[in-house]
Amino acid sequence: MGEENDTMVAEFIFIGFSNHPTTRMVLTGFFLVVYLITLFGNGLIFLLTFCDPRLHIPMYFFLSNLSLLDICYSTSTVPQAVVNFLVKRPIISYARCSCQMLSTLFFGSTECLLLAVMAYDRYVAISSPLRYTLIMSKTCCIHMTLGSWAIAFLLTVIPFFFMPLRFCGKNEIDHFTCEVLAVMKLVCSDTFKNQIFMFASASFTLLAPFFFIIFSYMRIITTILWIHSVGGRSKAFSTCSSHLTVVIIFYGTAIFMYLKPQSKSSQEQDKIISVFYGIVTPMLNPLIYTLRNQEVKGALRRVLHRKGEP
Repeated sequence: MGEENDTMVAEFIFIGFSNHPTTRMVLTGFFLVVYLITLFGNGLIFLLTFCDPRLHIPMYFFLSNLSLLDICYSTSTVPQAVVNFLVKRPIISYARCSCQMLSTLFFGSTECLLLAVMAYDRYVAISSPLRYTLIMSKTCCIHMTLGSWAIAFLLTVIPFFFMPLRFCGKNEIDHFTCEVLAVMKLVCSDTFKNQIFMFASASFTLLAPFFFIIFSYMRIITTILWIHSVGGRSKAFSTCSSHLTVVIIFYGTAIFMYLKPQSKSSQEQDKIISVFYGIVTPMLNPLIYTLRNQEVKGALRRVLHRKGEP
């Protein structure tokens, strides 16, 4: 379509589940409950790692950053989605929609890289336990964390402004938030370039960290198999089980979402998947890390005990 026939899009209309009022009401309650649990669980982990000196070690430093990311990621999408479910004609401006896309891309990419950093932390802890505190020093942990945020910014936010996005009047998003794949389907400019950008960005922020995590866990498993005592093996596996569970859930859904071929028939499926990795996963992370973690439970008991003292 020629440039002269293009219509400037100033706002978008969300039509995801617009014909299912009952579903919208159910999702409103579901999103609110999940969001509150996400805020409470991740906020609790963040506060415990800050308040309890026994948790001032690299693993919990990275975990507190993961909790902060989950809070930011959920906050960038869930409140807007709840508002969209409550109104008959949910509208968002072009500028706000762009900000929402950027924030979800940025926080999601940062989490991918941080999970890779956490895998490296577990590898060092198991393969070089005597040199662990020397290798994973406070300065090193801060640099690795800041590096994750900076690389995610360079790979998502900056290239986003150079993408040739042009909308030709069609402004109905078949979703409940400004999910990047749903918005990209409205672009009338060269979509091939946009798809190349999306795949390249996903390769660096999804596939590269994912393969690094696989490599790290191959080395971890090899190291654990050399441990002679059954108790030592069990303890080594338990220190990695929570992180590995989070990786499988997060990467499994994200890779399926962003690296599979896109088609109109997959839109309903995409909405369900985006609910899981964008809404449910941030809630699951603190549950996974705390249910079997005695150190976090002990920190919570100590904090509550101090609060209860006169």
